[in-house]
Amino acid sequence: MTPHFITALLSSRIVLVLMRVLLTFVFWGAGLDKLINFPATVAEMAHFGLNPPAAFGALAVFTLLASSLLIIVNRAAWLGFGALGVFLVLTIPIAHPFWAAAGEDALHHFRTAVEHISLIGGLLAGAILSVRRTA
Repeated sequence: MTPHFITALLSSRIVLVLMRVLLTFVFWGAGLDKLINFPATVAEMAHFGLNPPAAFGALAVFTLLASSLLIIVNRAAWLGFGALGVFLVLTIPIAHPFWAAAGEDALHHFRTAVEHISLIGGLLAGAILSVRRTA
């Protein structure tokens, strides 16, 4: 049995908004960084062989910021959660192909891929809860 004050705290609108802001922090933070430093974003896309790099950079910025906003304002949050999950899935073979690296580089990419997979699980949980709360 959950104590009443814990139930009240976890049901609080403020805590729910804070949860959505904190959960998406890594995404909107990265989106803002990519937007502010767009030439570096274009160079990053070119580095990974994505052409045209400016279009892929703009798509990454849009995905990160728009998806985060959908989640934070809790409007079609399932779509935001899903888009960020797909974004993370795609970054593994593009930016973190640990199977094609060796030594410390492979270990770094493997750890990042595993972190992405864990985040995908959290995003999936968020999508499930966002649909359940509105149903």
